[in-house]
Amino acid sequence: MHKIAVIPGDGTGPEVVREGLKVLEAASKKFKFQYETKEFDFSGKRYLETGKMVDDKDVEELKKYSAIYLGAVGDPDVKPGIIETGVLLKLRFALDQYINLRPVKLYSPDFCPLKDKNPEDIDFVVVRENSEGLYKGMGEFKDKGTKEEVAIQISYNTRKGVERCIRYAFEYTRKRNKRKKLTLCGKTNVLTYAWNLWERVFYEVAKEYPDITVDYAHVDATTMWFVKNPEWFDVIVTDNIFGDIITDLGAMIQGGMGIAAGGNINPEGVSMFEPIGGSAPKYTGKNIINPLAAICAAGMMLDNLGQAEAAQAIENSVIKVATQKLKTLAAGKMGYSTGEVGDLVVENIQK
Repeated sequence: MHKIAVIPGDGTGPEVVREGLKVLEAASKKFKFQYETKEFDFSGKRYLETGKMVDDKDVEELKKYSAIYLGAVGDPDVKPGIIETGVLLKLRFALDQYINLRPVKLYSPDFCPLKDKNPEDIDFVVVRENSEGLYKGMGEFKDKGTKEEVAIQISYNTRKGVERCIRYAFEYTRKRNKRKKLTLCGKTNVLTYAWNLWERVFYEVAKEYPDITVDYAHVDATTMWFVKNPEWFDVIVTDNIFGDIITDLGAMIQGGMGIAAGGNINPEGVSMFEPIGGSAPKYTGKNIINPLAAICAAGMMLDNLGQAEAAQAIENSVIKVATQKLKTLAAGKMGYSTGEVGDLVVENIQK
């Protein structure tokens, strides 16, 4: 029995989660697995009403679950950073979800903004360190509010944190078994402390994986090659801030936020899966948001829970719906409502 904690969140989060759960139910019936869900209200609305977000008691309860399924968090009436820190980062750090896994896969040339790129050209995965770096929140102000003010933001990287992320990336590259190529994305020529550590550990661990081809690319070059030659990549491993940046570019070349899903992974504990597009509050309640990213996140969750056949069926269904039914992946322009897109995915799974 899979126990799944559901966090619908803010804005369009509840709408896309509803469709993801609809698909999850269809997959469970088709592939004969059992699950149960419990909803947790960690939203901007709750924060505005109570001042509460995720506390230590909530974390302890969530540790009892098989996985977490998240819609999105972010409310325009709450100052930026409060919910993100109090919910997303709190969960990632407290549950030690030290890997952010982002597949970047193009389903149709029609969705790609790049000229002459096909699905075989855009099919790679970014493994992002998810618990350290600049997102650790370490730093200080000096002489705040004066003309001599200095703001210091520290990128905190430990040997343990870097090595476990890199080892995960090597193992994932081997398991993925495509080109078996792992690229380290960094900035060794300028960020000489953090990236000296990353580079040393990367090439030390590489000696244990002779079947994996390794290379290195500066982050600025990586963004250029995402656009010019995305077919060069198989798996990329990088730190927290660079991973955050390049995965949004990855989402655009695969068709946009409407199709992009990600996982916050603790290989030994509870992982959390989500669409990466945010809460999109301007579309709330209009039944026009694209739910495919949330449905793909549900598929990633099932794969992580050992339901590989069901996960593959969900992806196959999403590909069919995206390529054969939708006019575009953009909200309000798909030719179908949010609920209808979910129904189409269900129909394909049932077939």
